[in-house]
Amino acid sequence: MSMTTLDGKRFAEMVLQGAQHLSNNADYVDALNVFPVPDGDTGTNMNLSITSGAKEVKNNVSNHIGQVGQALSKGLLMGARGNSGVILSQLFRGFAKSVEQKSSITTIEFAEALELGVETAYKAVMKPIEGTILTVAKDTAKKATELAKKQTDMVLFMEGVLKASKASLDRTPDLLPVLKEVGVVDSGGQGLVLIYEGFLAELKGEKLPGIPMAAPSMNELVSAEHHKHAQSHMNTEDIEFGYCTEFMVRLEDEKAATHAFSEEKFRQDLSQWGDSLLVVSDDEVVKVHIHAEHPGEVLNYGQKYGSLIKMKIENMREQHSNIVSQESSPAVSEKVEKQPYGIVTVSMGSGIAELFKSIGATVVIEGGQTMNPSTEDIVKAIEETNAEKVIVLPNNGNIVMAANQAASVVGENVVVIPSKTVPQGMTALLSFNPQAGLKDNEISMTEALSHVKTGQLTYAVRDTTIDGLELSKGDFMGIAEKQIVVKDTDKMEAAKKLLHYMIDEDAEIVTILQGEDVTDEEVKSLEAFVEEQFEEVEVEVHKGNQPLYSYIFAVE
Repeated sequence: MSMTTLDGKRFAEMVLQGAQHLSNNADYVDALNVFPVPDGDTGTNMNLSITSGAKEVKNNVSNHIGQVGQALSKGLLMGARGNSGVILSQLFRGFAKSVEQKSSITTIEFAEALELGVETAYKAVMKPIEGTILTVAKDTAKKATELAKKQTDMVLFMEGVLKASKASLDRTPDLLPVLKEVGVVDSGGQGLVLIYEGFLAELKGEKLPGIPMAAPSMNELVSAEHHKHAQSHMNTEDIEFGYCTEFMVRLEDEKAATHAFSEEKFRQDLSQWGDSLLVVSDDEVVKVHIHAEHPGEVLNYGQKYGSLIKMKIENMREQHSNIVSQESSPAVSEKVEKQPYGIVTVSMGSGIAELFKSIGATVVIEGGQTMNPSTEDIVKAIEETNAEKVIVLPNNGNIVMAANQAASVVGENVVVIPSKTVPQGMTALLSFNPQAGLKDNEISMTEALSHVKTGQLTYAVRDTTIDGLELSKGDFMGIAEKQIVVKDTDKMEAAKKLLHYMIDEDAEIVTILQGEDVTDEEVKSLEAFVEEQFEEVEVEVHKGNQPLYSYIFAVE
């Protein structure tokens, strides 16, 4: 018996199977990363992203496919990590938008949803590159549209969709020369194909082994630990806003005529009734967390825009009294006022984290190459600054999109400086002027990124030929910006070659960040080398303790 429509419950199972299948093969996707560096993480990022979406779907299963799509979109939005994860979240954001009003869909409507997903994802990327997950998604959606005109059976249709995605994936090396040079297909595209394979397996009743790993959902944006920590540092009578209020508003078209929804205005209006305010919205639902003294006023305001769902109000004074009664002596603290500025930055080593803090970072997120922070991680860090204006320094090209997505979730007075390396982040942070406005700082800190050159020394994890260099597994290689420029079997010789490549007559300062695998003697030897070879150049050394990269060099 053919299946001509797809409802929400079946689509939810498809999502869970797709997430599970990607999770089972995340290591394989990681291994497809083009650069032979030991931090390939596309599979990891996509896995954590889709698993976050799947968890939200599992908690919101419905026969209405529009509602399931919205749950998937929300979970992906907050769990998105790295460029691949953000692009994946945008693909399914567009998909969800297309089906939001539908209880079930046909093959034609499925194809239309894939098309809108592609359109949404392309808009989210500043400079789309063909031969990537974007191309695989685009080619698949185009073929899906053709198939849907003559195929009404959902299983046969999905078989054609999967076949088209695999064919597009196989073509990625022809569109992106670096893939052909290394002899691999695009890792992000492979991740998307794995998700589609899971979709088809569910439609055909083929259960894949394994259990999706746990991941945070949007409902965990403000954790219970946050409230416990806040209460343990004040007296009960010091709690100005006594009720932790959480609710969601399902936006209604009939109320839009008199109360057109604007997230910025909604957030600003709610701020008059309390603090610890967090507003996350999409086209259908608004999620609110606020500490308020009169939660009824907050709920009445939210009701102007639609119906209230999932309400939870907790008396924090009562909670605090219970906590205090269990402690030998109550903790006392002052109410912390918001600071004018907060700076969030990402670090890939304990020493680098301390360095960022020493030059002005408010919150440092542990992450970077091997574990990109999610949109939710960055949102939480922004909130943690307790600042009126926040500047975010991603310090990794694969985190910039997630940072921008986090900034859009939080709202105004948050800017992202697109730093793609640790040296760029350091230079930008040193250019910060606490007396200047947010826009002026954004301009000056972004302009400062061009004043520093970045070099990184790591090792090859496989034999390959890239950027004209033949690399054997275990070779040390020097990367200047994004290009592999030198190699050597000896770590110190490779480091010296990289410095020779980077230092020119305009160089004044060389900063050496020492990795966790480098001895103090090796650093002293390298420092002496620079001083002997480049007499006019000043050398600074810091223990970065970063993994994977023996040295990170900044040349200014």
